[in-house]
Amino acid sequence: MTTHVVWFRNDLRVVDHAALNHACERANTDGGVVLPIYVIDPLWFGETANGFPRVCSERIRFLLESLRDLDRHLEGIGGRLRLFFGKTADVINHICEQVAADSISFYQEVATEELSLEGQVQERVKALGVRVFGHSPSTMCDWDHLPFSIPETPEVFTKFRRLVEKRGRFSSPLRQPNVFKSIEGLVSGEQRIDEIERLPCLQVDPPSDPPVSALFFRGGITSGAERLKHYLWDTDSLSRYKQTRNGMLRVDDSSKLSSWLAFGCLSAKQVMQEVNRYESERVKNDSTYWLKFELLWRDFFIVMSAKHGANLYRSGGLQNKQIEWFANHDFIESWKGGLTGYPLVDANMRELFHTGYMSNRGRQNVASFLTKNLGVDWRIGAEWFESRLIDHDPSLNYGNWNYAAGVGNDAREFRWFNINKQAATYDPGGDYVRRWIPELAEVATEWIHRPWQMSLSLQKQYGCVLGVDYPEPIVDLFHSADVNRQRHDQAANRDQMLATQSLLKF
Repeated sequence: MTTHVVWFRNDLRVVDHAALNHACERANTDGGVVLPIYVIDPLWFGETANGFPRVCSERIRFLLESLRDLDRHLEGIGGRLRLFFGKTADVINHICEQVAADSISFYQEVATEELSLEGQVQERVKALGVRVFGHSPSTMCDWDHLPFSIPETPEVFTKFRRLVEKRGRFSSPLRQPNVFKSIEGLVSGEQRIDEIERLPCLQVDPPSDPPVSALFFRGGITSGAERLKHYLWDTDSLSRYKQTRNGMLRVDDSSKLSSWLAFGCLSAKQVMQEVNRYESERVKNDSTYWLKFELLWRDFFIVMSAKHGANLYRSGGLQNKQIEWFANHDFIESWKGGLTGYPLVDANMRELFHTGYMSNRGRQNVASFLTKNLGVDWRIGAEWFESRLIDHDPSLNYGNWNYAAGVGNDAREFRWFNINKQAATYDPGGDYVRRWIPELAEVATEWIHRPWQMSLSLQKQYGCVLGVDYPEPIVDLFHSADVNRQRHDQAANRDQMLATQSLLKF
């Protein structure tokens, strides 16, 4: 009897799953069985280049919840998820050898580490005579029907979007496969979910008090579908998305689907299909389009990662812009800990630390502050996000940081966020800051975003003495921006000079 292995990775779902469907079709044709597997690799739990843990408790919790829910859904169609721990290539080679696998199917990734892992797996199993079926990355626009080749992908999002919207193909999500026959008995090395949860590297910290992330960030297919239903159909929040998406305090200010998309509990096509249905049955407006617009940004960063590979992670980014970044340890620690003296930045950084989440507006502000005010290497920020975000996706995270730092392919000339103006616009009453910075809870709205302007008597009146209860600003907002603008301009001038010299050689 033939065995068809399905290697689950960042695609923890049963609907719109090309690899699972393919394996089930092959098994139905040749009378074989399907073996769904998931490998937890100790490589994931190391440290980044700057010494940050590569994964936080909140993401581990979300992963374990997603694995449990995927197992329940697979049981509903005849199988169950088999869990393994170890070096991925070794584990999969052992599995394929033990069950005499005929084929292995999986979704291909685009980030460099994931591609390297794929290569190792393919090399090992092909030596066993196992047929390998790598399915195209899961994007909203069909990967195999983009209106350009990957090397010819436009470098500017606007051009990418227009071409994809005009000439790309947006197929419907694949249906869940019918009941399939699964391999019986245990596979050598297989571990139960409760055994996996007891592994030292998968121990999670107690949830924050109160456990804010538990309000909506629960892993799994079921929770992802519930969140999508709630945001569209139960609350009609989608109809207001463009107006509310920059909010940072309320759960329904934005869709908050990114974590389920990052783990593949939902696919972009599933979201697109549901938005299209909402437009047909409820309302079609700028807000409904804007969610699909944001999903196109997701596609863009994934394709850019495939196009540029390791260049996405270098100091100069996709532009290879040679900026002399500062390496100020105190700046970095203050930013990470939410102790910069700028309440909007600090509130967002504390929310990230305690929940594994930060709004898109918050991410733009803290990234701008780190790179354009503190002048710190953007990769430190990207690594900290990698360490703390539930929804971390290397292509999206590093692509967005390229953009924010002014070294990405679609970045504008020295674009920085005036934190004071941003705070007044997006947290005018100070409610968001008070939620995350208890030191400022009693400060009047007039001063909540600029406590450094309070007199000492006011600081004492509101129970927040700067330098004691809450820090003074670590840099002057406008002077620091001017200094870093000059450094960016100098880098741009150097790059232009080198480009000119290169041309003159010909």
